Amino acid sequence: MNEINPTVFVVGGGAAGMMAAYMAAVSGASVTLFEAGNMLGKKLRITGKGRCNVTNNCTPAEFLEAVTRNRKFLYGAAAGFTPADTMQFFENLGVPLKTERGRRVFPVSDKAADIVNALEKAVVSAGVTVRRNARVTDVRPETDEESPAVKVGGEWMLCHAVILATGGVSYPGTGSTGDGHRILKSRGVPVTALKPSLVPIETAEDTGALMGLTLKNVTLTAKRGEKTVYTELGEMLFAHFGVTGPLVLSASANMQEGSIAEYKLFIDLKPALSFEELDRRLIGDFTKYAQRDFCNALDDLLPKKLIPWCIEKSGIPPHAKTASVNKVMRQNFAALLKNLPFTPTSFRPIAEAIITCGGVETGAVQPKNMMIKSLPGVFAAGELLDLDAYTGGYNLQIAFCTGYKAGQGAAEHAFARTDA
Repeated sequence: MNEINPTVFVVGGGAAGMMAAYMAAVSGASVTLFEAGNMLGKKLRITGKGRCNVTNNCTPAEFLEAVTRNRKFLYGAAAGFTPADTMQFFENLGVPLKTERGRRVFPVSDKAADIVNALEKAVVSAGVTVRRNARVTDVRPETDEESPAVKVGGEWMLCHAVILATGGVSYPGTGSTGDGHRILKSRGVPVTALKPSLVPIETAEDTGALMGLTLKNVTLTAKRGEKTVYTELGEMLFAHFGVTGPLVLSASANMQEGSIAEYKLFIDLKPALSFEELDRRLIGDFTKYAQRDFCNALDDLLPKKLIPWCIEKSGIPPHAKTASVNKVMRQNFAALLKNLPFTPTSFRPIAEAIITCGGVETGAVQPKNMMIKSLPGVFAAGELLDLDAYTGGYNLQIAFCTGYKAGQGAAEHAFARTDA
């Protein structure tokens, strides 16, 4: 290799890979980005329902609080490329951003393609060579005798550093097919079990009658035995198989330990009211509709689809006159509305998960530069690593900050190798 500048290869053209390629290039390296598919940022294009929740408008400390696995590993990366840096980066690329509920950051256009196109343009403008439909099937670390290399189409190609950013195994149609994990496992790098995270949850209860119902401003709590592992106010949705929506996806990230059978979900349908306030509200409604059947006295309180469900769970006869509902029955009904239970039976398939829980063990990676300890000259970034967080832009922030760190680290390593 006789390049004027040292060569860095990046494997994977997603959020982390493009950021890594950009940073390695602006750090002076000669960079080639290998993408197995025919387009860059395929998964990025569908994030946020096609709007791309690019980051969260929060402090680095708040970002770390939202990371549910191995947050200590991210301390350096989180400080090195903050959510504010991500926002400034895309604003400088000509993509105006806006902050919505939950501090979620989106392009003003509501088009994920604007984020992808800006990132791709930045990569190309920085001098990165992009090779599409180029699947890397193996990597080789550097030794005293050999340079790092990647295997493409059966041919080994030499470089000075390699960055793997091949993603997880969720949404395989976007190219997240687990290639990076397979390559690294074959090289002896420890990879934790890959499971779905930020994923809908199937329930024992038949929710077909509730399908399509969205609940806003409710509190969802997940418990493992008596221990609360997650509780948050927000929005959720019922599906034919169980529950989904932002609250459920975030809850799933906190339900990874042990068996899902150990967990229970509870919905507070009226979090703005205390139990006593809700009881007084019921007294008022029951007085107002004293001559109605119980099933016809709840329209002011609950969504229409949910009324039969709650009545069935309460055990109160639906056609009992409201005036006949005594204090014990009423207060039990109030308690139910404050703690409506659901029994998780399984996560939906990993192909439906937003992210992959698990990946390259963070203990096998140097946090200062993202180099794999046992594979000199080989770096890792993004969802390939055993890192995940709540919904709200936090997982893309993980991709951007680890990609940033890996790009810098690989370029520094490559220059050090050529100077040696």
